[in-house]
Amino acid sequence: MSAPFSDQTQRLYVRNASLTDIPGIIALSLRVYEGTGMYGYTAGPLTGQINTFPEGQFVAMLGDRVVGYCATFRIGEDVALAPHDWTEITGNGYASRHDPEGEWLYGMEVCVDPDCRGYKIGERLYNERKNLCQSLQLQGVVFAGRLPTLAKRLKKFESVEAYVEAIRSKKQRDPVLSFQLHNGFEIHGIIPHYLDADHASLGYGVHLVWRNPKVARSDDNGKRKRYGRRVPDTVRIGTVQYQQRRVASFEEFSDIVKYFVDVVSTYKGDFVVFPELFTLQLLSIESREGTPAEAIEAVTEYAEPFRNLMRELALRHNINIIGGSTPVREEDGRIRNMAYVFLRDGQVFSQPKIHPTPNEAYWWNITGGSHVTAIETDCGPIGVLVCYDAEFPELTRHLVDQGIQILFVPFCTDERQSYLRVRYCCQARAVENQLFVIMSGNVGNLPNVPNMELQYGQSCILTPCDFPFARDGIAADTTPNVETVAFADLRPETLITARNSGTVKNLKDRRHDLYTVNWRGQ
Repeated sequence: MSAPFSDQTQRLYVRNASLTDIPGIIALSLRVYEGTGMYGYTAGPLTGQINTFPEGQFVAMLGDRVVGYCATFRIGEDVALAPHDWTEITGNGYASRHDPEGEWLYGMEVCVDPDCRGYKIGERLYNERKNLCQSLQLQGVVFAGRLPTLAKRLKKFESVEAYVEAIRSKKQRDPVLSFQLHNGFEIHGIIPHYLDADHASLGYGVHLVWRNPKVARSDDNGKRKRYGRRVPDTVRIGTVQYQQRRVASFEEFSDIVKYFVDVVSTYKGDFVVFPELFTLQLLSIESREGTPAEAIEAVTEYAEPFRNLMRELALRHNINIIGGSTPVREEDGRIRNMAYVFLRDGQVFSQPKIHPTPNEAYWWNITGGSHVTAIETDCGPIGVLVCYDAEFPELTRHLVDQGIQILFVPFCTDERQSYLRVRYCCQARAVENQLFVIMSGNVGNLPNVPNMELQYGQSCILTPCDFPFARDGIAADTTPNVETVAFADLRPETLITARNSGTVKNLKDRRHDLYTVNWRGQ
């Protein structure tokens, strides 16, 4: 059997379940519960769940294959927060206890294909639950989770309560409960005989709740985590200020990249951004004699492993990756400085640098591309311009005309003047187009790698200059020339407000009767 995500034409995405998905959900549940003492679903309960509350049932799809299922229904608080068992509260699995006026969303099922674990499919399904809860303005999500390690480990603890407390305090790890606590759920209690068929959990269920931050709560007396939460309706971005260093292998390079992706993913980021040409450190793997043009051709050999690595990381960490740029030899035989965008659903997009710098063209024989295209993401349409391209305002205007609200600019500059040319132009693009601009650059030195010996960088996240935004038009900044990550939560809604009713309205006030951008490329 091939690896589940090896087909790069397949997307990983979540949507509402339909009756036509039932055979796939049945097959999934049989694989998931094989050997556990619990049974997979039959058509009847699944039909009941989908027909009773269609907006509350979700499937994770890999191409046309069901790889995850999530079932929910609404329930009153008096029932949701009281002790219960699975059969009683779910109506024997049919979701027949669904109450259209219920204040809580009850999670009766989440299962993930064993072959696809490790790609945060469970997290994606949990996020859909939370989004549904917020859209319906419910109090929160409640369910009873499994303890699959309990039967094997209980003898080391005085009681089930002691074991659960050890997990809560991070002295012990359980693959299910630890995951649920990491995703913001709180322990409400422990329910014996919740599902006696669950032999690994000895029938116990851990009563868990997630409270909707958009809804007022009158009984908020308990100790809760009150930091690190996402502001509603935001896009969280982490831009990497990347330290160039010698590496001994592609695997060592991969480990560094994985570290940064994992960091931003752990902080619940939607995007992680890498710099232009940060892959040139791969030239340090082996000493190559030759010209700069021969050196850049050597890096093109890593283009496919690089794409495979980044796509895998985007899927596995459930995050969109702006993959900086890397040299690529295309079908016409020319080398282009290519930026890639790796979406968390498995899609991959490319954006060539349009304007090679004089150095790139002379020393590396890099040729400019001919298309600048908006990319649709789960956080709205975005654009990417590589370094020097940000100094040409027509390119950003062409992207804004396609609807983007966020522009990513991976850059690579060797000294302060070069850096400031890019930064000042990026700030201008943010002001004149009323959009967010994210810069990500290299720092440090890379001796004996042609044209990459010195780096000067100060990554940042820039905004328009108006009242809804940061005072200086800078949402996040970094210390120059130090490896780090800068984070910011951006609210696209403020861009819409600024564009329509800001102190100035650059986009609305354009004189289309006098001038326009006429694109003649692809």
